[in-house]
Amino acid sequence: MTTTGSALGFSTLDQELDETELPCHGQLPEWLEGDLLRTGPARFEVGKASYKHWFDGLAMLHRFRFHHGRVVYTNRYLRSNAYREAGAAGTIRRPEFATNPRPTMLQTLRLSSRPKSGDNGNVNTSRIGDHTVALTETPHPVAFDPDSLATLDSEALQPSLPGQITTAHPHFDARRQCQYNYLLEFGRVSRYRLYRIDVGSTDAQVVATIDIQRPAYMHSFGMSDRYLILTEFPLVTNPLSFLLRNRPFIQNYRWEPERGTRFHIIDKDTGEVVKTAQADAFFSFHHVNAFEQDGQLNVDLIAFPDASVVNQLYLDHLRSGASITATGRLTRCTVDLAGDSAVSLHTLAEASVELPRFDYRGRAGQAYRYVYAAGTSPGASFFDTLHKIDLETGETDTWSEVGCYPGEPVFVPRPGTRDEDDGVILSLVLDTTAGHSILLVLDASDFTELARIKVPHAVPFGFHGNFFSLPPG
Repeated sequence: MTTTGSALGFSTLDQELDETELPCHGQLPEWLEGDLLRTGPARFEVGKASYKHWFDGLAMLHRFRFHHGRVVYTNRYLRSNAYREAGAAGTIRRPEFATNPRPTMLQTLRLSSRPKSGDNGNVNTSRIGDHTVALTETPHPVAFDPDSLATLDSEALQPSLPGQITTAHPHFDARRQCQYNYLLEFGRVSRYRLYRIDVGSTDAQVVATIDIQRPAYMHSFGMSDRYLILTEFPLVTNPLSFLLRNRPFIQNYRWEPERGTRFHIIDKDTGEVVKTAQADAFFSFHHVNAFEQDGQLNVDLIAFPDASVVNQLYLDHLRSGASITATGRLTRCTVDLAGDSAVSLHTLAEASVELPRFDYRGRAGQAYRYVYAAGTSPGASFFDTLHKIDLETGETDTWSEVGCYPGEPVFVPRPGTRDEDDGVILSLVLDTTAGHSILLVLDASDFTELARIKVPHAVPFGFHGNFFSLPPG
């Protein structure tokens, strides 16, 4: 049966390619040299068993290498333990976000204390020490070779701190030369642990610990120059429910809007929780940026009125072609650091967006002007638009094309520039009319198309990736 429309993006991809030069239509900037490394779900069935949710599929890595005006593509499944065990058994063996093939007490959690569990790194790519890694929401990064995409031994990267849940969105602090993330340890009293890993190291150092009775689901967190921000949305769980109910991971969480949304603000250097502030209930997957200004802390994120977006991302719904509202509003949450604990919320743009990016290398933790994001038009069945949002003027530039579904817009700055939109946007786009994907290259300053690069197959919709400059030589 032929899959058409946006449902094509939720079909299993079997083909793996090595060092395949891709045809490019248009003109690439001469300075664009490096690797776009992406990960995402690409196998949604194993034997007769099917994953239930977009977040569940087995991870595939994709590398687009820009070098001397050429683009060379390699894609390969991440040979995680989840992948290898499923292949050996001919069925799904490990639980994922919303799929639980064998509902035992430990497996339901996706967080067995055994090493190497929960390692389906289908959310993001990053670096830890000298290792290039694929990440998911358990603290088991999987190392891979950035040239061949071969999966490597990840024993040295296994967590040294207790905890079962983390984010696939660590923050890098260029001034302190370290990476920050957090761990959630379930227990009678659960704990959030914020930690840092210094450049050149793989050892985690605890920055702060916060005790909590009912932990929240947090896909990302915020970072300003001075602070880390844990935003607790009222999608919460009782850890005992995992052991007693044998449900898939996310189904153990409940929406409790009466709790409101809590912002824990932690000093990076002292570990002190300097403030816990409160807002009305809302939900978010993705923080964008945070910065201090005039005694206030601004925390920008993509806000949803509630957590029902999670249910829209089950595969049955996404494959049906029905319209979705799985995009939110770019929202600024402002905390008066010296005042009361109420958080004010302000919508920064009316566009419905998700998968936000900005000039992270130049503006992380600082005041900034531009946000790039994927969006939906009214009635769309999936992301069908790219946006550039100007936070100073309120203006929004867009890119869209009939039958095309773009992914996360990755900003790559021109080397040596100080202008935060001097660079290009890279977005992997599914062209359903042609039946394959393209890598779209936009000029970030005016959002015009510079080039499009044809990919030989339809790449399933993924989540995140990053651009890594090539080493000299």
